[in-house]
Amino acid sequence: MAPRRIVLDLNARSPNWALTPAAARAVREAAPPDWEVVVVSAPTSSDGDGAATPSDEALEAIRPAEVYVGFGITRPLFVAAPGLRWVHSAAAGVRGALFPEMLDGPVQLTNSAGVHGVPIAEYVLAGLLFLMRGLDIAREQQRDRRWDKRRFVEMAAPLRELGDARVLIVGAGGLGGEVARRVAALGARVAGLRRRPELGAPPGFWRVAGLDALDAELPESDVVILTAPLTPDTENLLSRERLALLPAAAIVVNVARGSLVDEAALVEALAGGRLRGAVLDVFREEPLPAASPLWGMPQVVLTPHVSPVSPGGFWPRQLDLLLDNWRRYREGRPLRNLVDKRAGY
Repeated sequence: MAPRRIVLDLNARSPNWALTPAAARAVREAAPPDWEVVVVSAPTSSDGDGAATPSDEALEAIRPAEVYVGFGITRPLFVAAPGLRWVHSAAAGVRGALFPEMLDGPVQLTNSAGVHGVPIAEYVLAGLLFLMRGLDIAREQQRDRRWDKRRFVEMAAPLRELGDARVLIVGAGGLGGEVARRVAALGARVAGLRRRPELGAPPGFWRVAGLDALDAELPESDVVILTAPLTPDTENLLSRERLALLPAAAIVVNVARGSLVDEAALVEALAGGRLRGAVLDVFREEPLPAASPLWGMPQVVLTPHVSPVSPGGFWPRQLDLLLDNWRRYREGRPLRNLVDKRAGY
């Protein structure tokens, strides 16, 4: 009888995400005698959530596979493996993997929600403090070799303490929870929105409501942080009309997906001075076009979708999740991070 096969298609072109020799060895050592571990050596993309073109090596390796581990999965890979029963994505987003065959079939899909929570939460905190302490102004003055205290000491100075802020986190799951605990520890009052508010308020939130409460929450929020997955319900969530509901001098943070925000409307609100600033790691089009006005806005903290990067943290967390889930799979127990395919996350 042929051994059961698990395929690791994780040789990311970005070294920070690539499967390490130690992690590959750990998976092989955890394999029971009736399983074989096939590691794909061809490079793959860790960007996005499964929309990359698969390598010929991966297509060949997956044909007899029962389990596939990659950065999402493409439709060509999926249909090439009739015996596939479980797909694990080393990314958090899964939208690119929700093609009809995946949606309509019995294959279990898990993601890596929570694995990136710590570095993204620290990124959010760094961006907020950067703007709240006026370090964007300091950066401009340093560039110009200009010593000027006026913008810091005038009554209209854009400085405030995080502990005085009302923070709204849209997406009160694992990532939102990591952010909430950190900003709450500095005194902020944190409200959250989630698809299933009946699950309650995780640590760090003083209350949680459903997404239908967004319009009521925005006028009361000095900071709005987007950590929700991209689904039909969250696409263009922060529309022009909703951006207008935010109080003057509010800050917008997006570490979810660019399509959650009306980018053109956000540019207008920033250019007009109605918003204090924005912390943006994701965009509707990536790479962000050179013509985007966002590049030239000093009150915008802009990074190239790198908030999850953690050279020392990713693989230990990912390996813990993968090995635990593989053990659960073999024993017929419920998997962690099981995706609700219809909900989109």
